[in-house]
Amino acid sequence: MTIISDHPASLDSDLVVDGAQLIGGEWVPAASGETIDVINPANRALLARIPRGTAEDVELAVQAAEAALPAWRDMNATARGRLLFRWADLIEQNAEAIDEIERQEVGRPSWGPLGTPGQLRFIAGQADKVQGVSLPTYSPDQLGFTLREPYGVVGGIIPWNAPGPMFVTEVGAAIAAGNTMVMKPAEDAPLTPLALAKLALEAGIPAGVINVVTGYGHEAGAAVPAHPRIRRMGFTGSPQTGALVMEACAKNLTPLHLELGGKSPQVVFPDADLDLAVPAMTAGITMNTGQICAAGSRVVVLRSIHDELVDRLAAQMEKITYGPWHQPVNMGPLINQKQHERVLGYIDIGREAGAEVVTGGAAPTGGDFGNGFFVQPTLFDKVDPSMRIAREEIFGPVLSVIAVDDEQEAIEVANGTEYGLVASVWTRDLGTAVRMSRSLEAGQVGVNSPLGAGVIGGPFGGYKNSGFGRTMGADSVLDWTQVKTVSMR
Repeated sequence: MTIISDHPASLDSDLVVDGAQLIGGEWVPAASGETIDVINPANRALLARIPRGTAEDVELAVQAAEAALPAWRDMNATARGRLLFRWADLIEQNAEAIDEIERQEVGRPSWGPLGTPGQLRFIAGQADKVQGVSLPTYSPDQLGFTLREPYGVVGGIIPWNAPGPMFVTEVGAAIAAGNTMVMKPAEDAPLTPLALAKLALEAGIPAGVINVVTGYGHEAGAAVPAHPRIRRMGFTGSPQTGALVMEACAKNLTPLHLELGGKSPQVVFPDADLDLAVPAMTAGITMNTGQICAAGSRVVVLRSIHDELVDRLAAQMEKITYGPWHQPVNMGPLINQKQHERVLGYIDIGREAGAEVVTGGAAPTGGDFGNGFFVQPTLFDKVDPSMRIAREEIFGPVLSVIAVDDEQEAIEVANGTEYGLVASVWTRDLGTAVRMSRSLEAGQVGVNSPLGAGVIGGPFGGYKNSGFGRTMGADSVLDWTQVKTVSMR
């Protein structure tokens, strides 16, 4: 494994207003006046300070969203879409700055051209495609039809692992439908959402349509779904927190969608193209340091190619370079100390359960790495499906290999967790690909693809404890509307 280290500079961007959150078009401190430090996970250097918002700040944001709602809801849909297109253009013009902000607060290296403008343009194109239907009537002097209308003031909570894409996906679809929004980003990575919200204002999206309240999850975050005038919620995060959000929504009968965790299997058959599969599987578990809900963290392999696959995976993982965000590396640090301890703890759990560490398995030492949240890419072999490392989401660069005897056992192992977000199948046989695509319990299945994605407008969401509802698809704006039936004589 190659290690690159250096001291990155502190955040310096005109897109971030230090110590401020966005409420009603104004950059304001928390009502309490308290702040939270946002640090660079590569070296724990201070990047910025954000307000420590609470329920009081959420109330102010809801009031601002309510004031903005009538004009935004009643604006014609093409005009709303035009403003979203303008927002996407500004993001593209500031792509390098936005990317640098996200890379510093998340810790990830460059992924190439920013995909956020394209995501937002896809959503913007749906703004004036929200349509009702005509309904049959019992007599010719009656007319029946449906209207799709926004919920009103809606809320969202997003995690820290990909704050930019998640912000535009959630906020873009909600406001395209005519809602106004109160968004709570993660306290570890709130700077990219704040920068994107600043560009939304510059694009001409009216004050109060997008409100961003920062703070801790148990304070500002908990107050959003609990607010009685939030009429719909979107949440992305862990199943444990998702259950709490759902419980809060239930008290006010607030509808919601949940995008939760994953323990995605990658099923490898003897006829798989390993030259294609091995680099893709390695990238899939080390991208963003494994902090991706869709990461393919379990390799379910037929025994006849088990040894060859393990050897090739180990060799590929040992090629992974890691270091700070500004270096040309494959992988950065984990997001914070809690996550660092969590991932290293799971590696210990795997060892204690009898799994074999083939490569990795520790935090790098020396140089500046002791002050950052780095961990080596880790490959486990001889993993039993009952082990915790095979059942629980680690959210780090830890890959488990599970050997099986046949296709049926592969299906049972692949489906044998509480999650059902993404699954992949590696085979050259069309019949195997079809059978597995139908048998795997997952919201997305990729054949010879590590993440089950790669299409434009593919609906994204999970089965089982990975959540419910879909984002990013052609119906993403419709999902933020409610249906009204009109009968007219």
